[in-house]
Amino acid sequence: MARPSFAITVRVYLEDTDAQGVVYNASYFRFMERARTECLREKGIDHDGFRRAYGANLVLAKIDVRFVAPSRLSDLLAVEANVTEIKGARIVFEQRIRRIDGDGALICAGRADVACIDVATNRPRRFLEELMGKLQ
Repeated sequence: MARPSFAITVRVYLEDTDAQGVVYNASYFRFMERARTECLREKGIDHDGFRRAYGANLVLAKIDVRFVAPSRLSDLLAVEANVTEIKGARIVFEQRIRRIDGDGALICAGRADVACIDVATNRPRRFLEELMGKLQ
């Protein structure tokens, strides 16, 4: 059975590109962060509320990305973020960015590990069962 897909749409602006109009690699990391944030928000978890309610932050612990094709100024992109694993103090997202207009090419794909960190100690903290239910 296919896993449900969450995606946001992002337009490439001048600030996202170099002098030739090609998107900087770092811009893809920002796009992916937005998609992860909105995916969590759709599941009822927003960063500010999470910190206030649970005394914890969600932080990027690791990201692996494979760049496949360039995108350019004014491209419209679909940025996916799908929770594939929740274990202990970690959420794993599989992410893809595709061009929406034109050829629909895969731009990049990756995996992001997001850790739950206690605000007071800055140490990893296990997710509560209540949160595990929201994330699945």
